[in-house]
Amino acid sequence: MSLPQELLQTIGATEENYNPGDYIFHENSSPQFYYQIVTGEVKLSNHNSDGKEFIQNILSCEDALGESMLFTEKGYPTNAIALTRCTIIKVAKITLLNYLANKPELYLNICNSLAERLNQKFLLMQKISSPNAAERLKEVIEVMKKEQNHNNVQPFTFEVPVTRQQLASLTGLCLETTIRTIKKMERENILRIRNRKIII
Repeated sequence: MSLPQELLQTIGATEENYNPGDYIFHENSSPQFYYQIVTGEVKLSNHNSDGKEFIQNILSCEDALGESMLFTEKGYPTNAIALTRCTIIKVAKITLLNYLANKPELYLNICNSLAERLNQKFLLMQKISSPNAAERLKEVIEVMKKEQNHNNVQPFTFEVPVTRQQLASLTGLCLETTIRTIKKMERENILRIRNRKIII
């Protein structure tokens, strides 16, 4: 879900800049703002009891951050951390909800967008529960292709926009397994490596 920046500015939005590693919000903190990325990349992640990071998603330009939590009284289930230098536009939760109360069509569009993302999340969780590491990696990469509207059916035209460590964190695999599986997939001509980038 994203909203036009011009609309957000008319209802009092402000912009803030973040450096890599800066937190936009912390896990369990109370949602007070609607956040949307203007430039840069942000990861949504948390850690298990062993301290291992699990990346829930990597978001970029025009993506909203944690917007579903604005409709509950619960804290954020993840951290939002800048991966690159970012500019984020934000508007107070109460201001946005009051605006949406008078815009039923926009409210419905937001509900549809949230429902679509929830459906994608269920499908992804089903795939990454597979014991087959290659299947997990392929599914996460396919989701990235869809999110970037990469509709080219020709093989080896999509450059995976994340690191091997991030792929490991997105799939719940350890880094060594991820690297080993990527090399095996290259030998099987499922993907290619060019200048250390994964092409599929």
